[in-house]
Amino acid sequence: MQIVLLNIGYGNIVNMDKVVAVIHAEAAPIKRMVQSAKDNGMAVDATCGRKTKCILVMDSGHIVLSALLPETLENRVIEGNGQTEGRETM
Repeated sequence: MQIVLLNIGYGNIVNMDKVVAVIHAEAAPIKRMVQSAKDNGMAVDATCGRKTKCILVMDSGHIVLSALLPETLENRVIEGNGQTEGRETM
């Protein structure tokens, strides 16, 4: 089994197999979703104090806040540069 890790900015990494969606953070319904997740303890803030630009929805129901644009994450996945130390096997 291979685990593909994606650098979501500022030294934060997620497992791509667990990501359900990558969403732009500007829409009002998304902001409400983020607030609800924060209230329920289901939000992981990986922005390091910067403005949230995209949301990663995980298969566990958690959401991860990132300061990178969704397009940046998409390019990292496509180019393979988002991986840390290449592909790791488990």
